[in-house]
Amino acid sequence: MGRRQVLMPMLPGMPDAVAGRPAKAHARPPLRTLEQAIARSRDIIAEALERYPIVARQALVSGGNDSSVLLHLVRDYLDSSPHDAVVHVNTGIGIDDTRQHVRDLTAAWNLPLRELHPRDSYEDLILGQVIARTGPNAGIRSVWKGFPGPGGHGVMYRRLKNEPLQRNRAAIIGTHGRSQKVLYLAGMRWGESDRRFRNAAEIDPDGGIIWCSPLVHWTNEQMRQYRELHLIPRNPVAEHLHMSGECLCGAYAKPGELDEIEFFYPRTAYRIRSLEKKVEAAGMPACKWGQAPPGGKQPKPGSVPGRLCSSCPAPLADQQMDLMDLWAQSGLLTPTTTPAPALVPVPIPEVAA
Repeated sequence: MGRRQVLMPMLPGMPDAVAGRPAKAHARPPLRTLEQAIARSRDIIAEALERYPIVARQALVSGGNDSSVLLHLVRDYLDSSPHDAVVHVNTGIGIDDTRQHVRDLTAAWNLPLRELHPRDSYEDLILGQVIARTGPNAGIRSVWKGFPGPGGHGVMYRRLKNEPLQRNRAAIIGTHGRSQKVLYLAGMRWGESDRRFRNAAEIDPDGGIIWCSPLVHWTNEQMRQYRELHLIPRNPVAEHLHMSGECLCGAYAKPGELDEIEFFYPRTAYRIRSLEKKVEAAGMPACKWGQAPPGGKQPKPGSVPGRLCSSCPAPLADQQMDLMDLWAQSGLLTPTTTPAPALVPVPIPEVAA
């Protein structure tokens, strides 16, 4: 049967004030048609498969709408070995609705799902309970204390996202990284918008992992066309928050972001506010989610430490508006009324009788 469109409420999200896009985003003229974009994507994947001894193909899905397009495009590549799968990193500090969206999507498309979890929890990290295992501080010092702020984004990325992906790679190829490779298909794009900073390569070798971004050259219009053509189900979390919400470490949170999360997902916000109380009770100065620790180091504007955190740009502080102020100026919030959400079409599969 076909699919129908229903209307889901949506409020405008907070735009990012960030510095530019990578120069290589402009290196190749934009492809003129969706068919050409799809053909180029398949050429990129074919090149990766020809150049490297790939023993497992895995599509990395965050739950965002870009990653859903990626999954639909590459789903036919995930049947060459028992290790082929859809991979979702459950950071443990995200919105549960996004996890469920990924589970529902993979089940509907009959694709195997591997849900990875970090060895160290976000709560343990911010409470200073994770002790360094290697290096000069091994067994002596905590790797982090308090909420991260921009200066701690690299730590959070390595512990919450990269570590489970590396462990997943090791479980497949062990120490045979020279003769065997895991292909990670990811949905990064060069030009998602003028306010997003994407730093990705078509094919990027990294030891036993080959990162492949087959959508890297796609424009927003091509993404829209593909979603409409194939009626790709949208994640309501991404529609509401304009991000997948799979990781809320808070390192690059915008002013008012926790209020926005609370508006749509109060249980998630309650958990974060509960963590704030625990961190404050532990006597740590960095006790506010989404705020830079006192005296904390600030990364360069636009820097993105981590391939899978391309939607975490460093904001330009003097240009970033508070979300609630934005809603108020748009007439969506008044002292006596609640926001009037816009209506956004979201494709929902028909259920067979």
